[in-house]
Amino acid sequence: MASEQAPAVEMPVTLSKYTKRVMLKTLLGRSDGGVGLIGKRIVIGGWVKSSCEIRIQTVTPPPPAHVVSPKDVTCSEVLQSRIPLLRSLMKVFGAGEHRAREKLNVIIQKAPQPSVSILQVSDGSCVPSLQVLVDSVLATPCQVMPSGTCVLIEGVLQRPSVQGKHVVEIQAEKILHLGLVDQSYPLSKKRLPLESLRDCSHFRSRTTTVASVTRIHNALTWATHGFFQDQGFLHVQVPIITSTDSEGFSEKFLVTTLLSKGKKNDQISSTENAGVSVEAIWASIKDKSKKVEELSRTDSNKEALVAAQQDLKKTKELVSQLETRQKANSGVTIDTRKFDFSKDFFARQTYLTVSGHLHLESQACALGNVYSFGPRFQAEKSASKKSLAETWMVDVEMAFSELEDAMDCANDFLKFVCKMLVEDCMEDLQFVLKRIDKAVIERLQFTMSSSFERISYAEAIEVLRQVAGKKFQSNVEFGVALTEEHQSYLVDEIYKKPVIIYNHQKGLKPFYVRLNDDGKTAAAFNVVLPKVGTVIRGSQSEERFDVLSSRMKELGLPKQQYQWYLDLRCHGSVKTSGFSLMLESLVLYATGLNDVKDAVPFPRSSGRANN
Repeated sequence: MASEQAPAVEMPVTLSKYTKRVMLKTLLGRSDGGVGLIGKRIVIGGWVKSSCEIRIQTVTPPPPAHVVSPKDVTCSEVLQSRIPLLRSLMKVFGAGEHRAREKLNVIIQKAPQPSVSILQVSDGSCVPSLQVLVDSVLATPCQVMPSGTCVLIEGVLQRPSVQGKHVVEIQAEKILHLGLVDQSYPLSKKRLPLESLRDCSHFRSRTTTVASVTRIHNALTWATHGFFQDQGFLHVQVPIITSTDSEGFSEKFLVTTLLSKGKKNDQISSTENAGVSVEAIWASIKDKSKKVEELSRTDSNKEALVAAQQDLKKTKELVSQLETRQKANSGVTIDTRKFDFSKDFFARQTYLTVSGHLHLESQACALGNVYSFGPRFQAEKSASKKSLAETWMVDVEMAFSELEDAMDCANDFLKFVCKMLVEDCMEDLQFVLKRIDKAVIERLQFTMSSSFERISYAEAIEVLRQVAGKKFQSNVEFGVALTEEHQSYLVDEIYKKPVIIYNHQKGLKPFYVRLNDDGKTAAAFNVVLPKVGTVIRGSQSEERFDVLSSRMKELGLPKQQYQWYLDLRCHGSVKTSGFSLMLESLVLYATGLNDVKDAVPFPRSSGRANN
């Protein structure tokens, strides 16, 4: 007797706990694509990406033999069809009621032809969209079909009426919410270039490409925390506002309140002109001048005329002050050396932090292995596609460790996040493979399995000098930083795998990096990956008080400003090493994007901070 096959266990519909709807990822991400849930009543919400309309053909009665217009119906015929008494009288005198009713029925307007709107709805949780059928009885096509329309729909899952890429669709029975769009909505059904989408950053995450990049960005963030937590690191916060310049050679954003403490007589009240342009005030002057002219023609309200004249005078004075102020401020560079920072908010000169290394090192000297994840700022006006004014950095610091340990940790971290992406984000990776970079999955898999080449800075210089038949744009010289072109050639052409370059010339690295015994190089390293170049910069910190003090003096750094950092060498000094990673660079590597401005929701760069 053949054994009976056990019935398949039907997976329940998973509701989002706090929104009482089914996330499309839990529906379309099932192994059967949601077929096992056919017949279930669910609630889904999202935004319309594309749509079409199917008109339902209805059987119409044959047209009457004689088609008439409203002009063919006489007043008496209208009256006899509507007033019973008159109708009876007309019967007595032989007038026909039937003909009048027939004429009136012909001119009644036809009801709109019924139709079904077929919507492709996405809620941002996954790449595919769900096909939704909305009958025109529930909502007209002009309401639900425009791209960007927000819908919350209750309906029943069913097999698609027309076979295609969808295996399930939902027949809407109730529309619980409808968020309409107007003609100014910037996104259309056509695919827009990523450069154009930067001008509407508050909407661009609704596109499939940017949504996939955002989910990959989220996965990298999650993997970063997961790796360091699994390895016993503690996550600590470092300040965004700092009085210490950790790098020493980066342009910084000054944080001060002194610019708002000028004399009141020299300033226009912010409450009077906040957000008001000179052009807007001139338009107001024009309107107020017309009002004064109108009141001048009559003597009925002299008080109103005087008030209008005074208001016009004040407005003209305001625009004059604004124009004078704009001329005075144009092209002016503020010399902060004249500022008395002791009167500032923090009673000293402060900046937005460029790096969290120094503060993180102090925590490593007490807690062991630590990491920080937060925003960092650079005020460099760079046109590079890999540069942002505001970035999110992963800073790592380990106590009782040296340069080799930091390189091992960086190596393991990159392999871990690449493995996690391939295992957990394949759907999004396959999408960016089609849309952006056909080699993205292969590149991640290769990084997971390959060993990183480790060469010294001196070896890298020597290898590049021996390259024949290749003319670099910048000369390869010892003591000069390797350019992006040099690094790409090492990774893509010579070693054909990720490369770690260590022991750089000391003049290329910050003051806190440990000086090697040769006195010329410092214990620092860069991890260079294909396509994106350097993604990680790391080093071993200088633990020797005398060497660190000498290095600071050599670079002209004020000892008082860094006294707290020097104290770490005086009280329980320990060897530490670590590295920093700009997460956006890793997003570029994982997606194949060419510009870092497309890797974050709201990019901040020179001349751009739209919202």
